[in-house]
Amino acid sequence: MSHWRATMNKIALVGLIIILALFAALPVDATITTEVKIDDNLFVTYDFESLDQQVYDQAVNEFKAETIPQAIIENFEHQGRTQVEYDFGPQPLVFDNETRAIHASFFLSGSDIISFTSNRTSMKRTYQVRTDWRKFHLDLTSDFPIEFAQHLATPLEDWQKSNATTFYYESEQTDAPAIAFYLSLPPSASDIRVGNDIIFYDILPNLGDQLLNSPFLILGALAVLLIIALIYRKAR
Repeated sequence: MSHWRATMNKIALVGLIIILALFAALPVDATITTEVKIDDNLFVTYDFESLDQQVYDQAVNEFKAETIPQAIIENFEHQGRTQVEYDFGPQPLVFDNETRAIHASFFLSGSDIISFTSNRTSMKRTYQVRTDWRKFHLDLTSDFPIEFAQHLATPLEDWQKSNATTFYYESEQTDAPAIAFYLSLPPSASDIRVGNDIIFYDILPNLGDQLLNSPFLILGALAVLLIIALIYRKAR
């Protein structure tokens, strides 16, 4: 009996050591910041900072520029949504060995992400931007998965606003990296509405668009042509 108890105690001790080792390896002091700037597409940046050295070294070998956007697209495909694509800017992926930080950036577009309708009379555009793409599973490395679907599950309508056009949310769960998400609309956005993780807003035409579509521009052009024709006739 005592031998069986001693064996069970050893097994329990080994299990406890393994669990403690796993938790020690988790980069709970890390921070993950996402910034999204919306125009006719979405410019998205992910910053992973203060990573555990082991996780960072593994990420240098495994993490690629397409890792995040591809994970987003695959998540959409599982939902039957295929109208989404991504592209890269000049520096899509940067590793900072000194601070153990990773900077990833890309563009998202497609009607499953962003779309708009136009009012021909007022030339106003009404945009519809889906934000549920943020909720996906990411393998930063093969040993460090991140469940953004869990950390960013709070509906957008419950997020805070730092100004009229910027939404943000901060997740600070125990034994998990601190996650912050910022989403910025164009400064000219108006009549902003939020429902079911979808943002609606209006963009009024700029002065150039108004002039190009103004009837006075056409009348002015006709007047100029008429004056040129009269001058030409007199010159003959």
